[in-house]
Amino acid sequence: MTEMTEKVERAVARFDRITRQIDERDGPAREAARRERQRLNADLATRVKRVGFAVVMISIVTIAVGLIMPIGMFGFLAAVGLAIGIAAVLAITPGRQSGPAAPAPDLPNGAMVQRFDSYLYKSRRALPAPAQAEIDAISAGLASLQQTLERVPVVDPGAQDARRLMSDHLPGLIDRYMRVPANFRTEHDGEGKTVDERLVEGLAAGRRALNDISQNLARADVAALETQGRFIQSRYTEPTIDD
Repeated sequence: MTEMTEKVERAVARFDRITRQIDERDGPAREAARRERQRLNADLATRVKRVGFAVVMISIVTIAVGLIMPIGMFGFLAAVGLAIGIAAVLAITPGRQSGPAAPAPDLPNGAMVQRFDSYLYKSRRALPAPAQAEIDAISAGLASLQQTLERVPVVDPGAQDARRLMSDHLPGLIDRYMRVPANFRTEHDGEGKTVDERLVEGLAAGRRALNDISQNLARADVAALETQGRFIQSRYTEPTIDD
């Protein structure tokens, strides 16, 4: 009986793993992976530019010195070695942390949304399936939030709330969950809820809060557009006099 139960559990676990992999091929998880690849490619391009700039500068200095005084073969080889060494250091120095890292609180609004999106993507696999669904829902709304926040000053109250959620509250919730040992996550607390359930509830609350902030900021833009349109209409539309 025990052997049969273990076989069933293994089959169920395998089914869950396969269906999760299928689900991740499409939808929000796939879009999150695409955005993360874009960020990694941008980081690689930045490092290549740094290497190119360093090599060009060393070449210019070497040529300038050679015009003033002969540097000889040893001087040339020293310049080549220096260029190779600097290029190697710049090439292997990553521009961003590889593991999940919460956005720094001093980032601009747009950059903070991007860093938060990356943090969610890197943290997703360590979370239970219901929490992953909430992560996907949060990620799906970040493009609209970024578009709005990039036009809003950092001191805007709505932007401040969104920034606290992205840099402190939601990463803090996920980080605290990851510190809980796996065998404690299914235990029920005084209100009859498990750690997994608390995580999902917290993510859902954060998702709703971010959506509300994004909608409120967007409505403010719509209201401003309507006001500007009415002003132009009243200012430049001449009244007509009926005969």
